[in-house]
Amino acid sequence: MGVADLEEQRLVARLVQGERTAFESIFRKHNAAMIRVCSGMLKSRHTAEEVVQETWIAVLTRVDSFERRSSLAGWIYAIMMNKARSCARRDGRVVFFDDAGDDNGLEAAFDGRGRWRNIPELWDGLTPERHVEGRSVLAHVEAAIEALPAMQRAVLVLRGQQELDPAEVCAILEISDGNMRVLLHRARIAVRNELDRLQRN
Repeated sequence: MGVADLEEQRLVARLVQGERTAFESIFRKHNAAMIRVCSGMLKSRHTAEEVVQETWIAVLTRVDSFERRSSLAGWIYAIMMNKARSCARRDGRVVFFDDAGDDNGLEAAFDGRGRWRNIPELWDGLTPERHVEGRSVLAHVEAAIEALPAMQRAVLVLRGQQELDPAEVCAILEISDGNMRVLLHRARIAVRNELDRLQRN
């Protein structure tokens, strides 16, 4: 068992014991991302926040049944997605999976680890001297992510920001690995294009 696995096992044990600091640590790590993903699927941020709150309640009341068939984060996001889908169905909302297209251009834009081959200049130039400007750039990045289609946003947040395992992301979103790669590619290109547009202005 690796160090990360041991740390997660200890964290789960602390959660089962009701340790407040353990909950606070996972809440801080995931809450904003959970709301971001849910907001793309549901009609309003308020509804998304309610779903995320219900998810945290479920996590606290069911953590002793966590079977470690996925990571703790994967389990939390799976609970959230199930609740979000149920809520979307009740509201008559359909989330399209945007699976048209192929992987053309993936290898040109990213290396084998999914990182930019050529980092956008605006990102590369974020130095301490540009701290205030950097905060403005981050606000633009967040706005660009919020503007993404629901599934692109979900893949970018889960895989790109929260660094969940690809297989877990596919299971949570109920999509194929190829579909996930296309969605992630499109999301990254959209965010990069927005930053390039910002740089030109």
